[in-house]
Amino acid sequence: MTTTSKDDNKVALDMASWMFNIVTSVGIIIVNKSLMATYGYTFATTLTGLHFAATTIMTLVLKRLGYIQSSHLPPSDILKFVLFANFSIVGMNVSLMWNSVGFYQIAKLTMIPVSCFLEVVLDSVRYSRDTKLSILLVLLGVAICTVTDMSVNLKGFIAAFIAVWSTSLQQYYVHYLQRKHSIGSFNLLGHTAPPQAASLLLVGPFMDYWLTNKRVDSYNYAFTSVMFIMLSCAIAIGTNLSQFICIGRFTAVTFQVLGHMKTILVLILGFIFFGKEGLNLHVVVGMIVAIFGMMWYGHASSQPNGKERIHTLSTNKIEEEIGLVKSNELDEKV
Repeated sequence: MTTTSKDDNKVALDMASWMFNIVTSVGIIIVNKSLMATYGYTFATTLTGLHFAATTIMTLVLKRLGYIQSSHLPPSDILKFVLFANFSIVGMNVSLMWNSVGFYQIAKLTMIPVSCFLEVVLDSVRYSRDTKLSILLVLLGVAICTVTDMSVNLKGFIAAFIAVWSTSLQQYYVHYLQRKHSIGSFNLLGHTAPPQAASLLLVGPFMDYWLTNKRVDSYNYAFTSVMFIMLSCAIAIGTNLSQFICIGRFTAVTFQVLGHMKTILVLILGFIFFGKEGLNLHVVVGMIVAIFGMMWYGHASSQPNGKERIHTLSTNKIEEEIGLVKSNELDEKV
């Protein structure tokens, strides 16, 4: 295969990965909004536990069919990942409850500079001036679109701080563990989904009762709401997998920057399906600024000096494409 063909193939796979993530992420937002707003299922942490339980079943089936080969991941790495991921989920839910929507959105935007900081400190990544400016432009555009009211309180700030750092560390670890242990997206999910499902299903009902003052076992599980829960779990399998694929193929920073395209898309779909009440000039300007910033980031970061790692880990190549191939032996030097 020629170099040009390989490049074209990589671009096609990159685009397919992003589309997979965008479609599943937007889909699960729409389904979960209907589930919570229409059917009153407000148990977000428990629902996330069910999502990972469904993902666990998927990885077990794929392993049985031979699509996922046996691989090893140290228990200490799994424990750190699960802790970061669960603190991220709980932190985000608590942050949304304790903060205004405006401050919650600002906190989510700070994940990009925090992810940049982690890559600079832990991976010795260097960003060009254009890459830095493009990131700032994306932040500005999304802030214009989404931030309205903003009030801060101490406990809300602490919850947001924990949520931002744990989410950034979890996304960093997705990329780091795939590089370090030369495993693909499916393999990593196979290691991390079961403990996440078990821990969230154990803690979730208590956390949800604290947040909503409602018990998950007293909910009226009618046929329609159960179908929506099952649909949410089915889409979540794709969401979880696509996140691991995208971060594995790119980095946590790129995933965060281009991931804000989902925010813009959700806003546009909201205006289409639910009316134009929130559509005004500053929202349109914000969308244009954010999209321009994403395009600039894509160009700037792809340049030779746009984003470079000074020192790289001595590891084998990440499993080809999306990870449905036999895992290589672990690099003993890591």
